[in-house]
Amino acid sequence: MLIRHSTARIAALLFGMLCSSISIAAGNARTATGPNGEPIKIHGSLVIIEPDIELTEVSAGGLQEPRREWTAAARTNYPVVVKQLLAHENGPAVSIYDVPDDTLPGSRLGQMLRLNQEVSMSIAQYSAAGSVLATKKDPLTGKPLHDWQLGQGVQEIRTATGADYALFTYVRDSYASSGRTALRTFALIAGAAMGAYVDIGGGMQVGVASVVDLRTGQIVWHNLMVKQSGDLRDAEGARAAVKQLLKDLPL
Repeated sequence: MLIRHSTARIAALLFGMLCSSISIAAGNARTATGPNGEPIKIHGSLVIIEPDIELTEVSAGGLQEPRREWTAAARTNYPVVVKQLLAHENGPAVSIYDVPDDTLPGSRLGQMLRLNQEVSMSIAQYSAAGSVLATKKDPLTGKPLHDWQLGQGVQEIRTATGADYALFTYVRDSYASSGRTALRTFALIAGAAMGAYVDIGGGMQVGVASVVDLRTGQIVWHNLMVKQSGDLRDAEGARAAVKQLLKDLPL
């Protein structure tokens, strides 16, 4: 099972980005470029690292209540659908890696998994409009550069999986309860009666995915997905989410 030391931080960061970045709902995919300036393509085998996914239900009062059975279904659906999608796209050979339950946070593998988590969250945060790091800008165009690295420590993941690339995924998905839906409807109607638009919000789907070259440590592709709808609890909903989350994957 995947080590989840920063679940609260991930949720807070992802939903914080959602509140400030709703305009990027269509996605924010970025691909690294090689010395020739061309986008780097994925050449070699790819392993899907056990996804960090959590599904919650939004109560009438707006609290996020974790739903274990929903989360279990989503974690099962996601890697299966990814494999199907990549096979359909004539993508690389794909395997799935479940992080051993006895992996310690301080172990080399545990440290690399947490490092990727931190870097992936940073990319998502600082590649959004208005928050680009000065060190990650093209000096000529001012546009964000995608030249993030994890270093040679990724060899630990390569040794554990035998793959050339690793796909990491973090998703926080919420669904409005019947009470929340009723309250939201009431707020919309009441607001309309007063000539105003009042939406207290319902469920949201926010995800971050990245592909790391396990031979060099380079993050060759990264995407941030923000949606106000979606459902990872069944295969059909998972296919729709995966298709958007892996949009523009450089195959």
